[in-house]
Amino acid sequence: MTRHSCGSSPAAPASLPDDGDLLWEVLLRLPPKPSSLPRASAVCKRWRCIATDTKFLRCFYAHHRKPPLLGFFHRRNQEGIVFTPILDAPDHVPPQRFNFGFHGRVGDNHHRSRGELLECRHGRVLVIDLVRTEVLVCDPITREQHHMSVPPEFRGYYLNGAVLCAAAEQGHVHGGCYSSPFNVVLASICRKSNLPFVCVYSSESGIWGNIISAEAPYAINCDGCPSTLVGNSLYWLLSSIGNGILKFDLDRQSLAVIKGPPGTSDRGIHQIIRAEDGSVGMATFNHPWLKIWHMKVNNCQGVSTWLLWKIIEIRSVLGIPSHIQRIAVTREDKFLGYDEGTDVVFLLVDGGVYMLRLRSMQSKKLYEANYNNTTKHHPFASFYTLETSPRPSLVAICEIRARVDESTRKREEVEINNRRMEEMFAQQREMRARQQERMARQQAACEVRFTVFDSYFERASASSSSYS
Repeated sequence: MTRHSCGSSPAAPASLPDDGDLLWEVLLRLPPKPSSLPRASAVCKRWRCIATDTKFLRCFYAHHRKPPLLGFFHRRNQEGIVFTPILDAPDHVPPQRFNFGFHGRVGDNHHRSRGELLECRHGRVLVIDLVRTEVLVCDPITREQHHMSVPPEFRGYYLNGAVLCAAAEQGHVHGGCYSSPFNVVLASICRKSNLPFVCVYSSESGIWGNIISAEAPYAINCDGCPSTLVGNSLYWLLSSIGNGILKFDLDRQSLAVIKGPPGTSDRGIHQIIRAEDGSVGMATFNHPWLKIWHMKVNNCQGVSTWLLWKIIEIRSVLGIPSHIQRIAVTREDKFLGYDEGTDVVFLLVDGGVYMLRLRSMQSKKLYEANYNNTTKHHPFASFYTLETSPRPSLVAICEIRARVDESTRKREEVEINNRRMEEMFAQQREMRARQQERMARQQAACEVRFTVFDSYFERASASSSSYS
């Protein structure tokens, strides 16, 4: 037997995995869209067993890492808190699928206007009930709700809030963590002392932590804007005369007020974002220019500076034709929301609501709106699969099975009718055969009678001739 050395021998061909592993790998690479796994699970029982397996779902989340952006929650006049999908069919999520979480204590007819959205993150929605002075963390997919009373120090103040997953295990993927612990952070400003303060609630301990405060170098105000999570710190944009940003470090449990880019205290509109390099960024919008800023921190001196990273002409990016005249009212332009996971901003420009991906600069017009009737858009991103969304997936599967059962029933009816026709034809053939056999017997009997009559007449004629 000839042996080859490791350096000279050709590489052994990689063996293909067996059918089960190969199917697992194929399903693992389906896009993380709402229709992917439900459609795959409707193929056959074997595919459904894999697509609904808990271990497979964990691998599916880990493979894709980022959940898709399904839509956004916002307040719509008399309807209260509603969900608006942004995906096209077949991934379009019906709005009523995600609105059930707000038809109860916060969204009923008597208290609908008293529940206010604070923000969405990691597949959860943070709502505050202004009447009962309690905070609700809702999971629209599993329909779970967690109620917690607002600490007395925050009552009577405008609140900023944040909700985030608290799972710390390695490889954990946010957006599919429906049973994982979570943290809620409330932030506000003391009007008398001009001191910002925060408090953290942990679902694991079930209690609020200590109040954490910080000094503010100038007058600041809290206007209830959603937070932006960059690294392990939360950032809120403050209404102030000194372009202030409130920063809460979750690791160090420290609070600070930092300055934003120059000019952010002007009349322009602003949104804290996660920069391309992972640092804190700021998007400022003064029509027609959208400016992207990055904050750089000097590690030696600890001094932060803002650098202008990019300037964009917004009308060309959004695809607004140049011949369309600009609306004269300057208030018509504003940021409506931002999702740090997908790097998507929602903008109101010239009476239209647009979704813009900051990295690729791809945009999509969602609908027509106006300034007065447009509220904050809270993006909602989550993995929407069979295991985590039994109701919509079951409906989809039942619809598919109903169509299959209907076609099967029709096919069975056709087969039954064919068998009945064959049986009827067989009976008719058998009846014809019996009739032919009966007629043959009758004919034979007649022939026998004729023969008997002929012989009788012959004998009778013979006897009459002998008498004569």
